[in-house]
Amino acid sequence: MPGPVLFARYAFPPNSHGFCGPADSGEFFEHGVAGVDDKGLRAMAQQFAGAWPYLQLIAGATGLADPLDRRVVEAYWIGSRRLDQVGTRAVGNSMEDRFRHMTGAMFGSLTEGVLAGGVPHHSFAVFCIYPYTGLLTDRRKAPHALTVLDRCRIRWGRVLAVSGDQVVVESQPLTWDGDVLGLGPSTTETVVQSVDGVGMVGGVRPGDWVSLHWEWVCDRLTDSQVALLRRYTQRHLAIVNDRQARSVVPAMLG
Repeated sequence: MPGPVLFARYAFPPNSHGFCGPADSGEFFEHGVAGVDDKGLRAMAQQFAGAWPYLQLIAGATGLADPLDRRVVEAYWIGSRRLDQVGTRAVGNSMEDRFRHMTGAMFGSLTEGVLAGGVPHHSFAVFCIYPYTGLLTDRRKAPHALTVLDRCRIRWGRVLAVSGDQVVVESQPLTWDGDVLGLGPSTTETVVQSVDGVGMVGGVRPGDWVSLHWEWVCDRLTDSQVALLRRYTQRHLAIVNDRQARSVVPAMLG
């Protein structure tokens, strides 16, 4: 599958909620469904102001010319050892360019996440960056803030049943006990793979591992991909939980 198409699978769910990307989410969805690496899809991908600089960072640090190379896209959304080739200084410089003016005095808390081993994986953006940059505003207090963090991260789930456009999966929700942000026991949830039979991912079957973003199935996952996604998710959760200056997350979650 071409890298831009894989990107669309993961980027469409937040775009459909108006969080990022092009204004016309319907057109973006149509490009993703078509599954063709064309100039239109690539232009739309570059409108994701949150994800695009991470793709550029991963590509540049690992010797790939195209930020939408499938290997780059997969590293960002799912994870790969390619992320560990991105140096701390490169990540820190990227954060400086993008977020210092937005976060002011709180910028030091972002850099702590980088120094603690944060890498340009989507879970780093969700757990270590978003709470400081306005995605979770005052109106998103707990428990809604916890729900936003949970839906915004890329989750993994095991398919239990498929019924038309909907898929029942078993997955681990994000939990907050007043001190630690973690993963809870597996629960079932119903997610979407298509609308009126039209979707970017088809043929999902019970027993499959799938990736989830907001309420959508993004892709099937191999066992090794599940392990990588879990690894990088837990890595960035550990950074949030172990940091000395993590006042924003407890204050946000209550």
